[in-house]
Amino acid sequence: MLKMEHLRKTYGTFSLDCSLEIRPGCVTGLVGQNGSGKSTTFKAALGLISAESGTVRVLGKNPREFDVKDRQELGVVLADSGFSGYLTVKDIVQILKHLYGKFDKAFFLEQVKRHKLPENRKIKEFSTGMKAKLKVITAVSHDARLLILDEPTAGLDVVARDEVLELLREFMEKEEERAILISSHISSDLETLCDDLYMIHEGRIIMHEDTDVLLSDYGLLKVSEKQYADMEKQYILRYKKETFGYSCLTNQVQFYRENYPGVAIEKGTVDEVIMMMIKGVA
Repeated sequence: MLKMEHLRKTYGTFSLDCSLEIRPGCVTGLVGQNGSGKSTTFKAALGLISAESGTVRVLGKNPREFDVKDRQELGVVLADSGFSGYLTVKDIVQILKHLYGKFDKAFFLEQVKRHKLPENRKIKEFSTGMKAKLKVITAVSHDARLLILDEPTAGLDVVARDEVLELLREFMEKEEERAILISSHISSDLETLCDDLYMIHEGRIIMHEDTDVLLSDYGLLKVSEKQYADMEKQYILRYKKETFGYSCLTNQVQFYRENYPGVAIEKGTVDEVIMMMIKGVA
């Protein structure tokens, strides 16, 4: 569905070198700190910026060679884009009818009603959360094969985020040959939605893992200096000095549970893995 191989782009002191692959039937998350390269990766995938080297293929083609029909196969939400504030939902319906041959007007209006978006108010009067919902509803309303969503739940409260995530799950359930690439700074969204996760830091992919594996096999070992000195370190991915000794990130929790019963082990979360991969020592 989407494949990048060593796609390189430089902005001043920032340099992106990204490789990733989005498979059919999968929801793939891209996580990282602000400024790590997530938005640049999304724009490169859409052909909105020119890369200096490397390759990107979206639905089998270079996105810079897409024609109108190809672009109708994509549903896109970018953090820094949206509709004119002077339009209403009713205005947008007319625009989408002409933009997308497979635009489902009935479904769109059903979702607008479901998410309590006013049809006759100008978008500039919408809250941040209402604007975010409208962008996602638009992305899933024209039978796209691939969604590329950059921070689609930004600005939403807990209930609204859950509603949007349910909308994305329903999108995936309708067709097997669909896929989603999504970024979010709210890790709990990705833990419940994504099949796999890529972690990006300073423009480089530093980890790729199935979400189920990350949540089941990864963990934090809390050990004293003596315990750290005595333990097998083959499966330690990162470690960090603490006041009590060391925190250690491992992807082999069961090994340490069986061989070091006295060691305190905490279940890994996406946030904790990100923190250790960035701040920990290899």
